Amino acid sequence: MKADMGLLTSLLLFTFLPLLSSGKKVRWCTLSEMEQRKCSDLSKALLAVLPPAILSSFARVSCVRTHSTQDCISKIQANKADIVSLDAGDVYTAVKLYNLAVVAKEISVEGSCVFAVAVARRGSLNIQRLRGRRSCHSGAKWTSGWNIPVGFLLSKNYIHWDEEQSLIRALSEYFNASCIPGVGVTAPKLCSLCQGQKSYVRDKNYFCESSHNEPFSDSEGAFRCLKSSVGDVAFLDHITIANATDTEQEQYELLCPDGSTANLTAYSSCNLGHGPGKAVISRHSFYKIAKKFLTVIQNLFGQKGKAEARFSLFTSAPFRGQNLLLRDSTQSLQLVEEQSDITEILGRDYVALLNGLGHEGSSLDNSILRWCCISAAELHKCEEWALNIQSDPLVCVRAFSQTGCIEMIKRNEADVVSLDATHVYIAGFCGLVPVAAEYWGGECMLDSGRALGMEKLIHVSDKGLPPVYAVAVTKKLARHVNIHNLGGRRSCHSHLYSPAGWLLLSKYVIRNLGNDSFSCDINSVYQHYFWKGCMPGAEGNLCKVCLGREEAAGKDSHRCIANHDERYYGNLGALRCLVGDPDGKSLGDVAFVEHYSLLHNIKSMESAGLGNWYSVSDFELLCPDGSRAPVTDCANCNLGPIPSSGVMTRPVITSESMNSLIKSQETLDLKPDSKFQLFESHVDGEADLLFKDVTSCLVHTNHLSYRTLLGEQFYQLAESVFNCTLAGILEFCNQDGCRSSEK
Repeated sequence: MKADMGLLTSLLLFTFLPLLSSGKKVRWCTLSEMEQRKCSDLSKALLAVLPPAILSSFARVSCVRTHSTQDCISKIQANKADIVSLDAGDVYTAVKLYNLAVVAKEISVEGSCVFAVAVARRGSLNIQRLRGRRSCHSGAKWTSGWNIPVGFLLSKNYIHWDEEQSLIRALSEYFNASCIPGVGVTAPKLCSLCQGQKSYVRDKNYFCESSHNEPFSDSEGAFRCLKSSVGDVAFLDHITIANATDTEQEQYELLCPDGSTANLTAYSSCNLGHGPGKAVISRHSFYKIAKKFLTVIQNLFGQKGKAEARFSLFTSAPFRGQNLLLRDSTQSLQLVEEQSDITEILGRDYVALLNGLGHEGSSLDNSILRWCCISAAELHKCEEWALNIQSDPLVCVRAFSQTGCIEMIKRNEADVVSLDATHVYIAGFCGLVPVAAEYWGGECMLDSGRALGMEKLIHVSDKGLPPVYAVAVTKKLARHVNIHNLGGRRSCHSHLYSPAGWLLLSKYVIRNLGNDSFSCDINSVYQHYFWKGCMPGAEGNLCKVCLGREEAAGKDSHRCIANHDERYYGNLGALRCLVGDPDGKSLGDVAFVEHYSLLHNIKSMESAGLGNWYSVSDFELLCPDGSRAPVTDCANCNLGPIPSSGVMTRPVITSESMNSLIKSQETLDLKPDSKFQLFESHVDGEADLLFKDVTSCLVHTNHLSYRTLLGEQFYQLAESVFNCTLAGILEFCNQDGCRSSEK
């Protein structure tokens, strides 16, 4: 026992040395008398457990009473207080607008993140019927009470917000009355349900303030607002309802994004999104002291702390309150490096959401849409598009692959991109959502409602979009080739992760190899299965046949790159790879492409003099049963159906993106004789630039999840393959704030 005390004394002496030498107090900012009492007890507990040798020189913890979180932030900036734990929304404000530093994140059993949920009385509401209702929110610009739910309502176009009005005004028009603590005196309607003390003396006024003295503040307060029958719906975090009583479970339910409802315990599957939890902030000049201080009090008074019996850091019950100083659900404090960027701390998705909601003082710029292009040819077409819709500004930005576009959108460097089905899966995994889907197959079948520039398609609700099929094409003279003996042959694929030449193909390759030879990583399987080939974006053997561009001779970066700068990229490129060069050199034995453009691409190569020694009759399809069929029989001889390509964006700007596309299509519809056509490609003999050339129109899909858009069969296949296949883009997305704690 004496040895343990000696070790503890040494630890405390070593850890507190910077505090002693600086003579600094640690001033904790408190928001209520309850917090003030807990802070005072913390100070006394430290004095009680500190060794006598340093008691006389140790500066005790000081508790600085304030009346709101904003007041705390201001006092810390002005060196009148040192630390406080804040909601992630306020953390962002403190860092970006007040130049404060994040010292530690609060970690609960489920990680550092929270689910934002909407709660209502059983049988009273669904998420689609909130207009004109009374709402209770944990706090203005807070994660669960504002940022995520408001972002969700905007993404579904339930709330209309444009450049002519503020977001606060848009919310005031949407809800009948609200309590949103901290929203400010300029929004009386959004404070009308609050019940804090009113006073003309600022320090005594707690009405609609983010303080424990506002009864409806924080998530517990929002739930209290609902339970008091003051509000109809409450927006709060899942932690508040995780331990709901049996009575609460019977009386209240969650409102799910799809319009359904669920029990309070189903928050992991029925929520409006997730975001970062609370974090402790301080000034940069005080960061090292704050870090040492938090380390000591956690070692002493945290979970299984050496002096937890004397004082419990993560318990508020003895002070007749909840979540005082820190959340009661907190298991530990995770220290953050001082140089960490706020995006690393809170996550890219969350920071992009805050930017979209105007947390740095600016609102969404509804007049500009940044479209992501993957090649010089796409960039050229995009710029032509922008010139033809001058009234609706379009900005064209450049990445070098579809995954590159997903990264740019995640970083808020671009807004929108059209992706093939596999990349829709990747983008959805990364937190992006569908805006529209490409409809092909002739004239758009129209019904009442809206589509992009037209009415809503019947096919979306009735039969689904017309299928695109993955097909394996070979030359008719190559009689020995069939779907079962492709091992060791030369292959042509449109690109890495392509639906036809990568994902659906995996089923047949694995089947041909047999279970004994199965490797989990499908990229590794392809490298060993095919002799060589061209799969733009891949590596090793599957780049050996790739060509790059003649005009880019000597530039290795263009060879095997996953965009149109590689001559054999895309469905047209894979067919070029199969045909070979005009000298008769054959490069591939089989090409994996999508059927919609097969006949057109064969004819276009013939007319361009690229394949004038071949015609449609010179090619055949490889069928799953080992037989072959004419290229006109895609419906009966294919590797499986592929969902439509989708336009993807960040959730908060879904409606913006959709409206911009509607205006763009309407503008172009007024120019039927224009040389520029959105669904045609006439640049350097390329095809499918920005959209598939066979697209008839874009179908509105922001009411669908990406999983629904893809269909369960395709989604399950993609999930099973990516669960064991390394993909850099998924690793990139997994690094984002909340995802890392969930995995």
